[in-house]
Amino acid sequence: MTGRYDETEGRGPEEPVVVRDRRRIDPQTGEIRPAAPAAEPQDGPKHAAPTEDTVEPVPPAAQTEPEPATHAGPGLGESIVDESVSVASGLEKELAERTADLQRLQAEYANYRKRVDRDREQVVAGAKASVVGDLLPLLDDLERAEQHGDLTGAFKAVGEKLVGSLQRSGLEPFGTEGEPFDPSVHEAVQHSTSPDVTGPTVTMVMRRGYRFGDRVLRAALVGVTDHEPGGATTEPIDQPVGGELPLEGELFDENNR
Repeated sequence: MTGRYDETEGRGPEEPVVVRDRRRIDPQTGEIRPAAPAAEPQDGPKHAAPTEDTVEPVPPAAQTEPEPATHAGPGLGESIVDESVSVASGLEKELAERTADLQRLQAEYANYRKRVDRDREQVVAGAKASVVGDLLPLLDDLERAEQHGDLTGAFKAVGEKLVGSLQRSGLEPFGTEGEPFDPSVHEAVQHSTSPDVTGPTVTMVMRRGYRFGDRVLRAALVGVTDHEPGGATTEPIDQPVGGELPLEGELFDENNR
């Protein structure tokens, strides 16, 4: 007996075979098919045997559509570039400020060191000058003893060592006869004139002066001779006759000639 119905036997026509392609991915294009609405069951056998084209439903996990890759548009890229440029410029500006601060601190420290060294040198020079100033009366006594011939023997050797040590430390005597008069280092206590000099000249030294470095410890006491310009010659006054003195009027006339 066949599965076909014979019309001659009074049976209905044979039911056509319906094949439904339930694959989610189109085998030709490779794209995901949209979900089809559930079809109403048609008349036919409830338990139809699966055919070759029948595909088992895909599990829910496999039905998830892949998310399309997001690509940054031109606006987003430009904003990122602008932000990077602004950050770089800000870093360069901050670096320049820090460099300027460092250079200013270095200059201030260098000036501070120079000022400290200069102050230290001034303090040392002032201390030495104070000690040497206290020894000046002793040097005057040694000079007077030498002028009178009393600086002899061991006393002379000690005096020479003392004077040499002070001169090596920076002590310098000044005030000798014949040098030009300088009011900043000479103290004039005597004045005279002479045609033999061309200007104010030291012709007598009463006390020697001393300087220590660029500091004058004591001015020299000197006598100064200034130049005497040549004046007009005057006629001699007539000598009185017979030992008589001229009258007061005659003397006045003679002086006014």
